[in-house]
Amino acid sequence: MLSDIEIAQNAEVYPITQIAASLGIAPEDIEPYGHDKAKLSEALYQKTAQQPDGKLILVTAINPTPAGEGKTTVSVGLADALHQLEKKVVLALREPSLGPVFGIKGGAAGGGYAQVVPMEDINLHFTGDMHAITSANNLLCAMLDNHMQQGNALRIDQRRVMLKRVLDMNDRALRNIVIGLGGKVDGIPRSDGFQITVASEVMAILCLAFDLADLKERLGKILVAYDLDGNPVYAKDLGAHGAMTALLKDALKPNLVQTLEHTPALIHGGPFANIAHGCNSLRATKLALKLGDYCVTEAGFGSDLGAEKFFDIKCRYGGLHPDCVVLVATVRALKYNGGVPKSALTEENLEALRKGILNLQVHIENMKKYGVPVVVAINRFESDTGAELAFVKAFCEGLGAEVALTEVFAKGGAGGLELVEKVCQSIEKKPSQFHVLYDTSLSIPEKVEYIAREIYRADGVTFTAQAQKALAQIEELGGGSLPVCVAKTQYSLSDDPTKLGRPSNFTITVRDLTLSNGAGFVVVLTGNIMTMPGLPKAPAALRIDCDNEGHITGLF
Repeated sequence: MLSDIEIAQNAEVYPITQIAASLGIAPEDIEPYGHDKAKLSEALYQKTAQQPDGKLILVTAINPTPAGEGKTTVSVGLADALHQLEKKVVLALREPSLGPVFGIKGGAAGGGYAQVVPMEDINLHFTGDMHAITSANNLLCAMLDNHMQQGNALRIDQRRVMLKRVLDMNDRALRNIVIGLGGKVDGIPRSDGFQITVASEVMAILCLAFDLADLKERLGKILVAYDLDGNPVYAKDLGAHGAMTALLKDALKPNLVQTLEHTPALIHGGPFANIAHGCNSLRATKLALKLGDYCVTEAGFGSDLGAEKFFDIKCRYGGLHPDCVVLVATVRALKYNGGVPKSALTEENLEALRKGILNLQVHIENMKKYGVPVVVAINRFESDTGAELAFVKAFCEGLGAEVALTEVFAKGGAGGLELVEKVCQSIEKKPSQFHVLYDTSLSIPEKVEYIAREIYRADGVTFTAQAQKALAQIEELGGGSLPVCVAKTQYSLSDDPTKLGRPSNFTITVRDLTLSNGAGFVVVLTGNIMTMPGLPKAPAALRIDCDNEGHITGLF
């Protein structure tokens, strides 16, 4: 079989004007970026405002493993399958970050014959959204340091600067740095650090903003520092939010592309789910619901992270009402959760499957807590045996969840027809009774405790001294009634990445909290989670190349 990039490079790609026309979008409402991608105009939101919403399908997964689950691939394949059945469907996905692209995880454009194209553009610079977010964040940082250099009228305490610079690349050497070294004209020396762009509050704000006015207001609310008296200093106090909005005005517009089977796709925003809220932009999802009878979207990593935040943050703020959850799992990943090493996953092992499938059970039970029908998608691999597939199917049905085999990686939309049938039946037979998990009137510790017990199945939560101090500050600033965004390892239901399957007898340790005042949530940092990843020993960048004709190779 061809590699992902070879499949994408050999694909027939329709002009983006043709894709837009299939959704009834007029030429004046698209802003082409070349022949195969475009941004959608602000005017389109007004034109579609009175149209009814389509059905919202969320694709999530079990905890990720080195064996792979294929959540984005299934999302693309599901949309293509709906398209094959002549359903009016729009796919809504996140933009990939360059960190994983050149690191270890890979891109976020799907795989095999279930991909969005142009694959190379989407995984690299695309329409420049990531660069705009990076620039807006770093402009705020530059204005903050310049303010302190130019007399510090706001009396900012350089020891209590909350804002970090960002870079859309994995670079562990930038986690903790010292800036302002040199002479007097080179700035004020202080400790600083970088986050990856997708972990920034600016990214979260872009993905939750309703329009330009809301974007500017949210940017102005970013907590940047405290003054010498302990009072908060916000971006609006520095006068930075207007210029930041100017940098982000085009980035706020969703990007239109297509799948290999010419299904329309909106790809916009890209926060990580383990350190941010993990969903594509609210604007893209809401527009997709107006343009199609079905919107297929995904949330990052396992349902304990991406789906929980999709429901409790994005749906809460956006007034979204999901109609179905598709939970992706693989036999290989379940056996890995049952203790089988990656090298032996192709061998039949029902005993390991029985142990590992408890991870899937937790995710099914958790999704049902939100009142939304659940369909399990078994992403089939060639090594899966009949006995293993039958066991998983019977187990899921025993929990009251529909289940379908998918082969979209090898067959595209045709490999997702069984999944489409189960999804459509679930939507028709079991109308969604969606509700969020917790009430924001609960205190921050109560909200964290509720998520830890109900979603992670922890025995409780421990707050370190640093976390308790940060909690008191956040409550004093009025952040106690906000939703919480838990930053946690994606590999385990616990905060320890080595605890696979369904861990028990554990507590969650909260080591710090930060206020994302503009985004509208409190980030709860657990375990050893990092907001600036590092590269592996042999990063994917070593395999990526470009010849003299501009032909890219090695990009998956």
